[in-house]
Formats: sequence, structure tokens, C-alpha cells
Amino acid sequence: MSEQTPFVFERPVRIRFSHCDPAGIVFFPQYLTLTNALVEDWFTDSLGIDYADMIARRRVGLPIVKLECEFARPSRMGETVSLALSLTKVGQRSIGLDIVGRGDDGVRFVAHQVLVTTSLDTGESIGIPHDIRAALQRAAASPLPNAHEAPR
Repeated sequence: MSEQTPFVFERPVRIRFSHCDPAGIVFFPQYLTLTNALVEDWFTDSLGIDYADMIARRRVGLPIVKLECEFARPSRMGETVSLALSLTKVGQRSIGLDIVGRGDDGVRFVAHQVLVTTSLDTGESIGIPHDIRAALQRAAASPLPNAHEAPR
């Protein structure tokens, strides 16, 4: 997709004590926990695909298989960071996402992720199930009206 991929899902996140290292800033792996929670919320709240049901009952996993992160500024306990997700690609078995975290002073981090649909029973990659593909295609076709542009 182009460099002007609109965000399709955005949530504010309060930075908590549990996210921080002894220096009082977000310990960088915690951003992956936060981005995973954002993906779960996006599936359940925006795509209409119950993430917990997808994992537990349907046994469809969505692990990150490729990840690139850039950390621009530290985030501190008590701050609110807005996490914005954009869908960049829907493949046969994979989904491309960009996630940007912003604070009051600008971009804090940017993550480019590729997620692959897998069978949790076999551990093998599988084609994106039809209902999930349809939800992803709807999201790609109709972004939020006040969408931001993803930085590159």
C-alpha cells in the first residue's frame, strides 16, 4: 500500500508502572504487548471477529512472523499514548500492519508487522479464513473518516 495508508483503528493507552523499567520509561518489549492488545481489540471491536473465540474455539492463531520497530522518544508512567493501527496488506495467509504510538510530543514508536494465520492444532500456516478475510477487506475499503496518515 502507499505511504498514505489511513489508520483503521486507534486507541489511547495509559502507560502503567508495569510497562516501565527502573529508569521509569517504557521497557521496549512492552510495546509489543501493547500492540498485541491493540490487534486483539481491533479484531473484536472493529472487525467483529471475537479474538478470544478465534484462538480458543476456532484454534486460529495470528503470530507475528516479521517485525520492524523504530523507537523515537521514551514514554513514561502516567502518560497516555495513542496507538493507531493501519492495515497495509492482506495476503493469502498473512496480514501486514503498521502501528504508530503517539504522545503529546509526537511519535514515540512505529512498528511494521506481518502476522500469519496458523492452525493452533498443527502449528502450520493456513489460509486466512473467509469470514476474517471479508472483515479485513471491509476494513481496507472503508477506513475511519478522520484517519491520520502513517509515517514512513
